[in-house]
Amino acid sequence: MVPLAAGPWSALAAAAAGAGAWAVGASAPVLRSLIACGLTTTGCGIAASEVLAAGMNPLIALGLAVPAGAAALAHHRNLAGHLPAPELTPATVTKGAGTGTGLTSQEQVIAAFWAEYISGPTQTEDRKLIQPGANLEQLVLQIDGSHVVFTGIITLPPGQQVRVREADIASVYHVPTSQIELGDPKHYAPNALPVTVQLTAPAEQPQIQTGAPTTPQELWAAYVAGPEGAMPGTTLTVTRYDGPKDWEGIATRDRRAIGTVNLQDLAGNLDLETIQIALSPGDKPSQMGIRVMREHALMHGTMLSSVVGELAMDSRGYVRAGTYVDGRPALLPLAQPGSGARHLYLVGGSRSGKSGLLEQILLSAHLSGIAVILASPQAGTIAGASLSAYLGDGLDEAMGALRLAYALMLDREARYRSPAFPFTDPLVLFVVDEAHMLLSASSPYHAEAKAIVEQLTRRSLKRGIGVVLATQTPLAEDLGNSTVIRSQLLIGGGAVFLRCARGQGNLVGTNSVEGAEGIDLSMIPSQWPGQYAKVADRDMSGLATEVAAAPEDGTFGLGYLLTPGSQAVQFRSLHLDVPPVSLAGGERPVGIEHCDAWRERDAIAQTPMVDKRGKNLIGSLADLLAAAETAAASSQEPAAHHTPTGLHAVPGPARPGGTPAAPDGQELIKPRILELLQEHSIPMTAETIARKLEIPATRVKPRLSELKKQNKVINESGLWRAA
Repeated sequence: MVPLAAGPWSALAAAAAGAGAWAVGASAPVLRSLIACGLTTTGCGIAASEVLAAGMNPLIALGLAVPAGAAALAHHRNLAGHLPAPELTPATVTKGAGTGTGLTSQEQVIAAFWAEYISGPTQTEDRKLIQPGANLEQLVLQIDGSHVVFTGIITLPPGQQVRVREADIASVYHVPTSQIELGDPKHYAPNALPVTVQLTAPAEQPQIQTGAPTTPQELWAAYVAGPEGAMPGTTLTVTRYDGPKDWEGIATRDRRAIGTVNLQDLAGNLDLETIQIALSPGDKPSQMGIRVMREHALMHGTMLSSVVGELAMDSRGYVRAGTYVDGRPALLPLAQPGSGARHLYLVGGSRSGKSGLLEQILLSAHLSGIAVILASPQAGTIAGASLSAYLGDGLDEAMGALRLAYALMLDREARYRSPAFPFTDPLVLFVVDEAHMLLSASSPYHAEAKAIVEQLTRRSLKRGIGVVLATQTPLAEDLGNSTVIRSQLLIGGGAVFLRCARGQGNLVGTNSVEGAEGIDLSMIPSQWPGQYAKVADRDMSGLATEVAAAPEDGTFGLGYLLTPGSQAVQFRSLHLDVPPVSLAGGERPVGIEHCDAWRERDAIAQTPMVDKRGKNLIGSLADLLAAAETAAASSQEPAAHHTPTGLHAVPGPARPGGTPAAPDGQELIKPRILELLQEHSIPMTAETIARKLEIPATRVKPRLSELKKQNKVINESGLWRAA
């Protein structure tokens, strides 16, 4: 209201104030602010006086007081050196910028804040604009009781990109970053982004209305036990209660089995996230344990080094894989006494803890006297690969390991006709990491790998060979669209389901797994609650190279363990506070028995076992050995016309039965490989070594594997060097 009273005299007052400020040595920004305030006040005062003198509506003169008030408020901010939160009064009418109706006084204050600290047009020495020219257009203010929010569009000239961030806007209006929402640049033009700012947070609404259910038992009866609920016809008995989001209980169905429970539906009934609920099947089919958690019970993990004594297989064939949500040890079957081996289906995306669990399984197999054939299509990804008796590192080599596992099964079938043969030979675990690289339709080995794995999962258990398939998703295409493989894996052992990418973790529809209905693996969060704030607290002292990851740093290893005949139970694998291979005691890997399949492993690994159409899989050991011999002989024919200098064909010893061994001169190849690697300090691929020695790569790779087992060469991510 100052302009209405001051009139023309406000110019004299502003001039006097400016002279006084200059006399006491005020800073340049303060002088500029004072001058701007005086000019604005003067102009508004003169205009208001003319309006009143002309007899026009006094409300127009009252409106002229708003710019003067805004100028005075800006001048006060510059003098005080801080930004007061705008005081807004409830508005009954909402107006938008650019609509021709003008801005309300509250909207003018918001726009003044934006122009002064974000867009400009002016920028002083001690106040740098966030992004000059990033104007706030189409401003709309909404006030609902104590909830005040405004929306608008940040605009820039074409060709420029909005760089204003939530934290910038939060600092201007003194509100938390969580109350700022910017549009996704993917869905809008880069020079025009919508923004929503809640100047006051909405009042927290009570989750339970008056007269609605309040206790867990009442909520259960109202939403879970009803006909449309996740567990119809059940009643809840609470055994521990520490709050509405921290309790345990037992659900009971009167003389009827509860059956499988859709965890997603149950979480929806209780208005919770899936990760906050854990189910514990009991001995009685009519009962089910329920646990609701505010802070997850597995957040702090179980250290690998603390349960070393539980890693070896017990008398029932189980090993410690982790910890269930109720604190009990999570056990995984690797064998079944009197029957044979067990299968395992392992699913987990990037950073889910899948590789760590595989390393743990390799260690348990080693400590249990189980030989391992490892196929790793992605070379160098398994840190515990040295615990395997045979390693197929790389896509081609992994396919060779798959062929060897199949040949070993055929060999044992030929030697042991009775399914209940005594296990004089060691149990074998055939582990395939990233199995989708071999089985999916896009793999060059799709048809052959699918045919072999189907036969292995059907026939190998009675022969003491278990199959562990690890994929990134539970999608059918990762298993070559084979229902046989998935069903045999689940029937013959168990499954571990870890976090998957969004949209790829639903265990429903074609991906449904009995006992895991309703679980969405993509709903497992990558971080525990509160970790984002921990990350935001930055430490710029330098990279801590000696710091190891803690269980609280992420949810890796958190998932569901499913064993035959049970419901999937939430668990977490052991935290690898020490490398699993360091607990092996430095002992050599458990070896595979000396049999025809093992003696001819190099030739078998190079022999395709199906025709070009992917049909007619070789079905007997004799046919397989004959095919391997034929393939080895045909691969040597070109070499007979061009023998490298210093390499002579030496006839090998005869095999049992009178068949002569292939004269490949393998004992003369290995010294040349060693000499080459010792002369060159740069690691080489197997193909580079073959090219330099002028020897086919199919003959170099087996020799490299033999030299590695003799600890004469080292393979690091597919690159070979002398030890």
